[in-house]
This record gives sequence, structure tokens and C-alpha cells, in this order.
Amino acid sequence: MDNRDEVREFLTSRRAKITPGRAGLPAGPRRRVPGLRRSEVAALADVSVEYYAKLERGNLAGVSPAVLESVARALQLDDAERAHLLHLAQAADGSDALTRPRRRHGKARWTPHRSLQWTLDAITAGPAFVRNARMDVVAANHLARAFHCDLFTGAEQPNLARFNFLDPASRRFYPDWDTFADICVAILRTEAGRDPYDRDLHDLVGELSTRSEEFRSRWAAHDVRHHGTGTKRFHHPVVGPLTLAYEGLRLAAEPDLTLTVYTAEPGSPSEEGLRLLASWSATEGTADRAGHHRPGAPS
Repeated sequence: MDNRDEVREFLTSRRAKITPGRAGLPAGPRRRVPGLRRSEVAALADVSVEYYAKLERGNLAGVSPAVLESVARALQLDDAERAHLLHLAQAADGSDALTRPRRRHGKARWTPHRSLQWTLDAITAGPAFVRNARMDVVAANHLARAFHCDLFTGAEQPNLARFNFLDPASRRFYPDWDTFADICVAILRTEAGRDPYDRDLHDLVGELSTRSEEFRSRWAAHDVRHHGTGTKRFHHPVVGPLTLAYEGLRLAAEPDLTLTVYTAEPGSPSEEGLRLLASWSATEGTADRAGHHRPGAPS
């Protein structure tokens, strides 16, 4: 696969982030680049300047794992960035297509098997949902639908990235919107490196790049990350502020899917908020089944 532009932009963006002082090098006069020079990265990686220049032009095909590791050390890549570089190299020489199962492509909507939905429904104390690599929410428990009520409203295929960048409600729901936006784009960039053949992901990136300057500028930064655990703040339209911990887990039976579960600290106001949300969602569900949708907080 010809991914030279992606490789070139990733390597140059990482080099620009490393200052001479951070790399243990003297700054020196007349520096015309924000980070390290190519010659400095080459010296740190113990390769010739000509060879590193070839890599930075996007030619990763056939590069040995030892050289990739040396470059990763020179650029001080974190675990997510190192894995991204490896995926780019695998895609460049075609080995990724041979060693990894190909993902489902095309527009057909994936339907969760019954046991997965049963598992989600058994999680009653916190929102739980399953997303794919494009951040489509493909399955959710009842509390997750209430938690992400704006996401699910009117959406044929709820998508966290579209919600984040194209729906004004996201800026109310995410008090730390910029952080959520950074995470969202980094996840998509990571997945694009993991599977460069995903046409639907490319279509989503193209759509968001066209419609959102906020997305476009973040995509150009080439940041990647592993997103598995942490704490986030939300402002729900019904129950108000929530601070929730989350865990993200890859599904063994469907490794392209991620299960995310949100929980609150025991005894905290957020735990009480989730209880109120569960009560409200149960009331709303009863009203929906009766054909009388009644919005509002629980009494």
C-alpha cells in the first residue's frame, strides 16, 4: 500500500515535537526548525542522514524492526506512537494484510449477537456500549441510551465522532470539549494506521474534514493514543454534572469492537446521578411503550 504521505507527515510531526534540550543535544544558533534536524534524529537513531531522509520521505517498506525501534527511541515515541509506526511499516510492505484478519468493509450494518446484548443489559449500574473502529455505537444497554440521549436522538447510526464535531449538543454534554475532541481524533488516527484498508473510516474522515475545521486541524497533527481507562466529566441534560471512570475492553470474539463501561465512585454525587438517570430512563421507557413520551427529570 502506498502510504508515503501518511508516513512522512507522521515522522515530521513527531520530529517537530522534540526539542534539542529534550533530546540531550545543544540547541546551537540559527535553528530554522521547531524541533530536531533530520541529521540529529539520524545520529540518535544510529543511521545515516541519507537513510533517515529516505524514511521521512515515506519509504518504510522493508525497514527492519531494529531500525524502527531505533527511530522510535530517537523520536521518544510513546507506546501508542510506536505501535502506529509499526502499523505504518506493515502497511507499507503489505505484511499487515497477511498477518491480521481483514475487517468487515462496506455499508452493511453489523448486528450484535444476542449474548452480547444480554451481557450489556446485565450491566445495570452504569452506561455500557460497544463501538467499532469508526466510533459507530453498534450496541448499548438501556442506561447508555439514556446517558447518550442526544447521540441516539434521530441517528440511524449513532457515531461518537460525528456527534463530537457536528452536533452542537456535544459542547454542552462535554464540559472538557477540547479534550474529548483530541481523544476522538487520536482514536480515529490510530485506527486508520491499524487498518488503512477501511474505506468506511476513510469516508468518515473525509466527511468530518470537510465539515469541521476543528476536526481538520486535529487530524493534521497526527496524534495517536491508546484509550483504555481514565476519568471524564459530563453534563447530562437531565441529571446534570457527572464525573465517571471508564474502562475500554477489546472483545475477544470481535477484536475490532471495544466495550466501554462507565462507573461512578461509590457514595459520590455522580453515583446518585446515575441512579436518578436510571430512574428517569425507566420512566421514559414506560412512557415510550405507552406511546406518551414524557421528557423531564425523575421526581
